[in-house]
Amino acid sequence: MQYDGLAWATALLAVLVAVVAGRILFDRSWFLGWLRGTCGLAFLALALLVALVARDLWSYSTLPEDKPLVTLSFKSMGPQSYQVTLLEGATERELLLDGDLWQLDARLFKWKGLGNLLGLQPGYRLERLSGRFLAIEQQALAQHPRAQLASSPYGVDLWRWLRLAQRDFFLFVPEAQRVTYLPMADGAVYSVSLSPTGLLAQPLNQVAKEALKDWR
Repeated sequence: MQYDGLAWATALLAVLVAVVAGRILFDRSWFLGWLRGTCGLAFLALALLVALVARDLWSYSTLPEDKPLVTLSFKSMGPQSYQVTLLEGATERELLLDGDLWQLDARLFKWKGLGNLLGLQPGYRLERLSGRFLAIEQQALAQHPRAQLASSPYGVDLWRWLRLAQRDFFLFVPEAQRVTYLPMADGAVYSVSLSPTGLLAQPLNQVAKEALKDWR
């Protein structure tokens, strides 16, 4: 809910910027018309950018308390091919993944400074689920080597921009988290939670426990 609220607030800001742009562009008593027109178009472009940032924030969710971020269930669809069911809160989705092992990448948004003062809660976004074969030569032949779980529209990616710029503006702390490769098996179920040291995957049934035991 928090990130929905942030997205709505950012979208409202985009609307306000668009109104300013409209007032500049459609004011009949233009003074220095070219300058006003240029400024109006600049504000319009800024409004679009802010709206896309709002859409990007919409893809993040507040970290659940005392609950896993996601539960993954594996069903064999053939040799080294699996249907993976991801249960994230009340949202369930299915995808295909090839390989012997799986890896999950996620993004974290933490807050500092003003964000902490406002009581904003950390957020996350599941980014990508990847499969890997134990035999390297099989990897290039995989039909479903990875699945993108989320994306940012039109390349407007606030989290990535902050990471590349290495700037937090005394507000954001963008972090990358990963569950490193674990074995897939027919009927295996894992949960993924956030621990103080990062993402933690745990087997939830005997099939997953046996797969981990055999792999290690």
